[in-house]
Amino acid sequence: MSDKNKDKALRHERRKFSVRKGLFGTTERPRLSVFRSDKHIYAQVIDDMAGKTLASASSSAEVRGELKNGGNIAAAKLVGKAIAQKAKSAGVTKVAFDRNGRKYHGRVKALADAAREGGLQF
Repeated sequence: MSDKNKDKALRHERRKFSVRKGLFGTTERPRLSVFRSDKHIYAQVIDDMAGKTLASASSSAEVRGELKNGGNIAAAKLVGKAIAQKAKSAGVTKVAFDRNGRKYHGRVKALADAAREGGLQF
């Protein structure tokens, strides 16, 4: 890995920890964590007090037959709707949004907006 990529990864890790230290998923308000890779986007509803994942959705599973590419805004919207539906079936309506050090922009924003449309409050 080049020095430029190492610096970029370190900056991302600092942002991630900075955002994460202010968030803690409780039983009443679990954490909605979003992970974005180059090819896919993943979302989990996590109760940090119990250390359990209550619901999860990903573009690799939810979008498999519908879209050719799992790493675009359309896929993020489908994952947002899926995570909202799964969270509501698990009895969760309010969440704390953890963008995992990423900008609230593009795919992360599309997932959040779709989750709100699906009935989650944050």
